[in-house]
Amino acid sequence: MPRLIEVRTYRLKPETSVRFQRAMLERALPMLRERGMDVVAFGRSQHEHESWYLIRAYRDHADLVAQQDAFYGSPSWREGPRAEVIDCIADYLNTLLWLSDAAIDELRLPPPA
Repeated sequence: MPRLIEVRTYRLKPETSVRFQRAMLERALPMLRERGMDVVAFGRSQHEHESWYLIRAYRDHADLVAQQDAFYGSPSWREGPRAEVIDCIADYLNTLLWLSDAAIDELRLPPPA
């Protein structure tokens, strides 16, 4: 059964990559996982130093909306790492696509060295 994948790409403000990475790895991603979101992958783009990606999987569009509304509207996000993360972002783009479980599992693998 295919699942809906959201690929969110971030273009960061200059000189914010270290701060963004720390905030995401230490605070935001653990919060997403604690809330039950399927975080498939997160990392820096291999071709642009100031670009990062976050890939998440959902059952369908309604599941995406429900999970993201609950998370991004929560006091733990709004009073937690939100300001630190948002302050680093110049722009972001979301792309949605349907993938099989096998394809999603391949996205979970670490990038080649």
